[in-house]
Amino acid sequence: MKYEQLAKDIILNVGGKENVSSVVHCITRLRFKLKDESKANTEVLKNMDDVVTVMKSGGQYQVVIGNHVPDVYKAVLDVSGLQAQSPVDDDGEKQKASFIDIISSIFTPVLGVLAATGMIKGFNALFIAMGWLESTSGTYQILNAIGDSLFYFFPIFLGYTAIKKFGGSPFIGMAIGGSLVYPTLSGLTAGEPLYTLFAGTMFESPIYITFLGVPVILMSYASSVIPIILSAYFAAVVEKRLRKMIPDVVKAFLVPLFTLLIVVPLTFIIIGPLSTWAGNLLGMATLFIYNLSPIIAGVFVGGLWQVMVIFGLHWGLVPIAINNISTMGADPILATTLAASFAQIGAVLAVYVKTKQQKLKTLSIPAFISGIFGVTEPAIYGITLPLKKPFIISCIAAGIGGGIIGAVGTNLYMIGGLGIFVIPAMISPTEGVTFALWGALISFVIAFALGFVLTYLFGMGKGKNQETKSAQNEAAATTTTSNVATEEIASPLKGEVKILSDIKDEAFASGALGDGVAIEPIEGKLFAPASGTVSALFPTNHAIGIKTDQGAEILIHIGMDTVKLGGKHFSAHTSQGARVEKGQLLIEFDIKQIKAEGLPVTTPVVVTNFKDYNLQKTSEKQINFGDQLFNLNKK
Repeated sequence: MKYEQLAKDIILNVGGKENVSSVVHCITRLRFKLKDESKANTEVLKNMDDVVTVMKSGGQYQVVIGNHVPDVYKAVLDVSGLQAQSPVDDDGEKQKASFIDIISSIFTPVLGVLAATGMIKGFNALFIAMGWLESTSGTYQILNAIGDSLFYFFPIFLGYTAIKKFGGSPFIGMAIGGSLVYPTLSGLTAGEPLYTLFAGTMFESPIYITFLGVPVILMSYASSVIPIILSAYFAAVVEKRLRKMIPDVVKAFLVPLFTLLIVVPLTFIIIGPLSTWAGNLLGMATLFIYNLSPIIAGVFVGGLWQVMVIFGLHWGLVPIAINNISTMGADPILATTLAASFAQIGAVLAVYVKTKQQKLKTLSIPAFISGIFGVTEPAIYGITLPLKKPFIISCIAAGIGGGIIGAVGTNLYMIGGLGIFVIPAMISPTEGVTFALWGALISFVIAFALGFVLTYLFGMGKGKNQETKSAQNEAAATTTTSNVATEEIASPLKGEVKILSDIKDEAFASGALGDGVAIEPIEGKLFAPASGTVSALFPTNHAIGIKTDQGAEILIHIGMDTVKLGGKHFSAHTSQGARVEKGQLLIEFDIKQIKAEGLPVTTPVVVTNFKDYNLQKTSEKQINFGDQLFNLNKK
């Protein structure tokens, strides 16, 4: 339980386990479905040491952790007793989800294995191209079996994840997927057809079998995506209705029986053919748009890829790419995004080389390493996006790289790894190593070089993680910190002093966010409690973090749940990263209007790094601006 405390803090600040409908995880983030997102302490989560950031996208509340998210996820489940299940609301009905949420929930659980098997298949193609293996050898055959295992039987895996997302029984979904790839049915197409439907059209289909006299259009559903997702949705609807109709004593076997008897034939007769034709049209449409100008398509998709990742919109391209690979054997669309991770790590390396801030250097190292392997969220959220210019530069470099990839016609022949591990996925199973592969590698180098050079020369603007003082001032502050054992923190407010446990907010009342006091303000002005730097000023201006020159980290949160106001009734007189002096006016707020909104103005003032100090609190019940609030003695 290395991450036990972190897991407890996360659960506490998403509103408690009773506010969580479900939780899953992807490569870098925990993905919560919350019953009420307003109960989550987003700002608190963002400022936790082990949390990169918090995102709200696709109906999900996403807590970005980094590469060790599987361990944190396990800890979250262990400490909370939560299960990774389909989101349900208080009435037990599945919550409505956006398209992006549906796609991410269906594909996220299998992405790791999909990438692994794709890499194995890619390396196998590389071994053949290099002459290291023969296609008739046992080694090749077994590696090929591993590589094909998931993608060939994709309908079975997606049957599990899709029907689970739609609120049905996973094993029913798997049975439907198994029916679609049943090998005996595909063998029936070897003989003479009974007759042909839609002769002379693009939908011409020979009929080899019928079901109760109804013609069945036999198609290959191996590696397919759309048919099983639509079938799983329909099966979930049928199953729910059957559960309401069938008596409990026979429900366990009659519900699956009738669900399969209804859904599987309808899938072969109607859902499968229609969705397969739709998938083919989707593939042709995307290729038509791409072929209008591969270079422009590459610049556009490659340049915006990281923006799409931030908002979760990249999930819209994943099923299109998988569909293109399954129907046409290759996908050029997703290939145009591959230079983005190299542009990102180029920018991160420039930040590491140029910055003088030690914390930023420390963050840059793991972000760079994970970016090499294609996991760029730590780099985006922890480094480049807060600094703004490096992120913009990385998008420009990624767009140029995408344009080169489009120009040389690089394809993805399988869904493989990320970063450097994506290289085998660009090797053609039939043609081997081609110029398109070398062109892609050149684009990676150019994107990396542009990201590094442009960021180094022009990209070091001020941002969340950038130093706001000169190196001399920082050194002076460090010297002061090491020589001062005691620090006095003044009251930022005028009002009544209360103990934290009286606050109607578990996060603060429990001391999880820091040790300190609460103040019931009687005047709507907040002053700097000490000289230092504004480490965090939330967009709604209702909370502020200050790091003092002596190293204390102070968090002041005006009122409870005041984030709901969206900044209304608050006015800031400083900015994030700004230098402030003790007693300087920082924020003004309208106590009367906030209370009129039904929200308390009780304000916690806490030391978040309190474990470094012996903290002595004031014994006064009434306090004025500038009066001593805490006395901090370094341990």
